[in-house]
Amino acid sequence: MLKDADVKISMVGRGRWIDNRMIERLWCSLKYECVYIRAFETGSEAKKGIGKWLAYYNTEQPHSTHGILPPDEAYDVKTEATVLAA
Repeated sequence: MLKDADVKISMVGRGRWIDNRMIERLWCSLKYECVYIRAFETGSEAKKGIGKWLAYYNTEQPHSTHGILPPDEAYDVKTEATVLAA
């Protein structure tokens, strides 16, 4: 199906951990900082709780890869620098 649509698969090697390390880190954080601690009883509780955690993760939690800024602030700083450069 992908070949028929002329889509090229971008992974360098099949199943390499480095290809999806950022999302793997997110899932690890989500499991240990949210899901395992709260042990949600229903799907709606899980949806609400995970949504709140993701909002916290993106707006408040500092990330070392962003110079100890939350992702939203790091994005804003990067966007401002790009606008100023243009």
